[in-house]
Amino acid sequence: KHIHVGMSTQEIDDIVKDFTEKNGGICAPYHYEGFPKHVCTSINSVVCHGIPKHIQKLHDGDIINVDCTTIVDGYYGDASRMFCIGNVSEERRKLVEETKKCLEIGLAAAQPWNTVGDIGYAIQKYATSKGYSVVRELGGHGVGIEFHEDPFVAHVGKKGTGMVLVPGMILTIEPMINLGKASVIIDPYDNWTISTKDGKDSAQWEYTILITEDGNEVLSY
Repeated sequence: KHIHVGMSTQEIDDIVKDFTEKNGGICAPYHYEGFPKHVCTSINSVVCHGIPKHIQKLHDGDIINVDCTTIVDGYYGDASRMFCIGNVSEERRKLVEETKKCLEIGLAAAQPWNTVGDIGYAIQKYATSKGYSVVRELGGHGVGIEFHEDPFVAHVGKKGTGMVLVPGMILTIEPMINLGKASVIIDPYDNWTISTKDGKDSAQWEYTILITEDGNEVLSY
């Protein structure tokens, strides 16, 4: 309800910071390895790690990912979601919806005694069947008492490969799906912002989940 045409990404950062601190949490991204803000805001062709700015305004037709990581009582929770700003093109809206579907398919594959590769395989198969590409260099991860823990959860992969998922494991699934090619570049000036190399749009959704005895439980979304 807060995100709208004309607001700045810095305003989003302020809202997240105020809400988190008011409820006893800590914004994990702030000063993490030098990151200067409390949340990541990634618009259109920015894949992830976009830095909020006063001068960066949301325009009609934009899509934006807001990625929040919160520390509560020493434990980390990580989640991101997409927002469509104003009148978004059908192409962008479909990208956002299909990326959410990729996350859901990844969740379905995250079963006890499956492997990390099963998750990546399922996501990659669906995304490519829809004509999209999957970012390879970045992925999900274990999370708990640290921001990033093992295993690395690639969103591409082969069935039956990688770490076995056992009950009690906590990890994120966060597919980054591109409208064009999978290649990404990092901004040489801020060393944080990662964008598609071809300048085409990207979308991402992220949940933190717990592997249970009979499936999984979404912990943050």
